[in-house]
Amino acid sequence: MPGRRCITKSSAGYYAGQKKLVVYDTTDEDDAKLGVQLGCNGIVSILFEPLNFDCTDLIKGLQEMLQSRNPQVLVTGFSRNQHEHWGTLLHNQIAKHGSPLLSEAVQRVHAQKKSEYIVIDAGTAQQEVFVEYIMPAVSLIIVGAGNDTMPLESLARLIGWSTTVVDGRPTHANAQRFAKASRILVGKPDSILPQLNMDDRTAIVLMTHNYNYDLSFLQGMQSHTFRYIGLLGPAAKRDRLLKDLKEQGILFSETQMRNIYGPTGLSLGAETSAEIALSVCAEIMAVMENQTPLHLRNQLTPIHSKS
Repeated sequence: MPGRRCITKSSAGYYAGQKKLVVYDTTDEDDAKLGVQLGCNGIVSILFEPLNFDCTDLIKGLQEMLQSRNPQVLVTGFSRNQHEHWGTLLHNQIAKHGSPLLSEAVQRVHAQKKSEYIVIDAGTAQQEVFVEYIMPAVSLIIVGAGNDTMPLESLARLIGWSTTVVDGRPTHANAQRFAKASRILVGKPDSILPQLNMDDRTAIVLMTHNYNYDLSFLQGMQSHTFRYIGLLGPAAKRDRLLKDLKEQGILFSETQMRNIYGPTGLSLGAETSAEIALSVCAEIMAVMENQTPLHLRNQLTPIHSKS
């Protein structure tokens, strides 16, 4: 499938204010000859697009997706044998091409949340079209700002997630300790919870080492729909939290109970804070992608779907 990006000048030397499809053949074992160093043999088509006024709506649409955290569908049309390329469009810009086949594909991608590749007859030339389903990045809310949370916040950012750090202690939750966090919130759970934007791509990890703070935060989550809440600590702590909440008349639904992961993380043999961060991020990613962790060598199907 082609890659896409808007550029001001082409690193491949092809820029002339026009869209340009550049094909890299990496099937040659001598990868050093090409200098791409992809690590796997194949043919890669990259569509270069000039950054001009035609990109304005696209950029605004992506900015709106980041702010609203609503999934978006992008349509990239290209032709291998012609110089005319549709380029990258938002799904609401496809009407100008008047293709029922494309409209149906966009609807399927929206419904199935899965990208598709189709070929459309477009006048004198065929357009190969990648209809891409784009989800917002995972939003990780770390409740706790102790030293052991710093590797988790750092690793989550490295993966590309947005990070929010929550704590009641301004001496811990501050820009000096979490300079690159997307957001830092200081206060008690009852004042913090209304400030949080949570959706099905949001994960929460409770790791304050303050039992009463964790209890109060978990209590406030009872009225929310959540995809992942991780509880740092042993199963005994989880059971105590749920028992204390039950005695207060606070019960979680069956679905909510399935989405509480305590102890948080995968069993990787983690001991250090950095290793624990790795195990927690791995579990969150598996949950968000609806995957069951396993060794890839034991997987009988291709790693990536070829649909």
